[in-house]
Amino acid sequence: MGLEHIEHNTQNQGKADQLIRLCFIKRKQETKGKLRVMEVIDVLRMNGGIGDTSYANNSLVQQKVILMTRPITEAAITDLYCSLFPKSISIADLGCSSGPNTFLAVSELIKTVEKKRKILGQKSPEYHVYLNDLPSNDFNTIFKSVPRFQENLKLQMESEFGPCVFAGVPGSFYQRLFPAKSLHFFHSSYSLQWLSQVPELEEVNKGNIYMACSSPPSVIKAYIDQFEKDFSTFLSCRAEELVTGGRMVLTILGRKSVDPCSKDGCYIWDLLALALKQMISEGLIEETKLDSFNIPQYTPSPAEVRSLVEMEGSFTVDRLEATEIHWNAHDSEYFEFDEFKDGGYNVAKCMRAVAEPLLVSHFGEGIIEEVFSRYKKILSDRMSKEKTQFINVIVSLAKRA
Repeated sequence: MGLEHIEHNTQNQGKADQLIRLCFIKRKQETKGKLRVMEVIDVLRMNGGIGDTSYANNSLVQQKVILMTRPITEAAITDLYCSLFPKSISIADLGCSSGPNTFLAVSELIKTVEKKRKILGQKSPEYHVYLNDLPSNDFNTIFKSVPRFQENLKLQMESEFGPCVFAGVPGSFYQRLFPAKSLHFFHSSYSLQWLSQVPELEEVNKGNIYMACSSPPSVIKAYIDQFEKDFSTFLSCRAEELVTGGRMVLTILGRKSVDPCSKDGCYIWDLLALALKQMISEGLIEETKLDSFNIPQYTPSPAEVRSLVEMEGSFTVDRLEATEIHWNAHDSEYFEFDEFKDGGYNVAKCMRAVAEPLLVSHFGEGIIEEVFSRYKKILSDRMSKEKTQFINVIVSLAKRA
C-alpha cells in the first residue's frame, strides 16, 4: 500500500471520527433533559431492606398519615363500590415504597368493601392489587411480605373473601402504567410531591438544596412549572386508566401558605442544607457540590391542587383538605419511653430513610454519617424551640363520565 493511499485513509478516518464526535455532542444536547429524568428514576427511592436506616423501620409519620386519612379513603371506596358493584376491584397503590404502609392502605380498602358488601348481601369481589414504584424500589422486601399479609388479613376477616392477588408495576407514575379503563381505585400517599426530574434551573440555587427565601425567582418558577407539568400529566394518565366513575385518593406532602417558600413547606430541607453548609465551612464538602444539588420535590398548597385538577378537567373534587402532623411521629402520650424522647434523632432517621439515596448519588457515601449526625443536633435544637409539623394535602377525586 502506497504512502499516498495511507494518508488518504487517515484523512478519511479523521473526518469520520470528527463526524462521530459531532453526532455524539448533538445527541447529548438533544437528550440532556431525558438523561436528567433517567438519573432521578435511578436514584429516587427510599432506603430498602429492614435494617436500622430502612424506610420500612422509619416511616411512622407516613403510617399515621394513612390512618388520619382513613375516613376519606373509606368514603371514596364505598361510593365506588355502591355505584358499580364490580365483580372484581382493581386497586393500585402508587409510590408504594418497601415498608408495611402499603399493606396498611390496601387492607383498609379491602376491609371497607367487605364490610359494605356484607351489609348489602353481596358476594365478595375479587381483589386485584397493583403495587407501583420506580424500578429502583426494593420490591423484593414487599413481595416477601405478601404471604404474611394475606394470612393476617384472613385472620381479621370474619368470613371468606376474595381472592386477593398482587402484582408489582415498576415505572414512573408520570407516564401510563395500566391498560385503558382497567383500574377502579388509585391510592397514593406521600409520593406525588416528588417530581419527575430536578427542574431545569436558569440560575444557581446558591446555598440551598430546595426552594428557599433566598432562592432566585427563576428557581421558584422552575419548581412551580415542573410540578404543574408533572401533576397534570399524572391526572391525564390516570384518567385514561380508570373506569368511568373510578376514584382516587391522593395525600401529598404540601403546605397551607400561598407562598411556595413558606416555612411549612420548605423548613425540613432548609435545616438539612444548614448541616451541609456547616461541613462546607470545615472543608468537608465542596461548595460547588452543594450549589449543584437540588431536591426533586414540590410541596403544593390545596389551592394549587384544586386549580390543576379543574384545568386538566378529567376529575371532580369530592373532598380537599389540609391536615397537620408533628415532625416527630412519636410525639404523643403513647410513646413515653426514653428511646422515643429525642425527636431530633427520630426525625433525622426518618429523613435519612427518604433522602440518603439522593445524597449518596451526589455527594458519595463518605458524608452520610456526619451529615445526619449534624442534622440530628439541628433538628433537636429547633424542635425544642418551635412548633414543627408536616402539612398533608388530601384530595379525593372521581373520574368524570
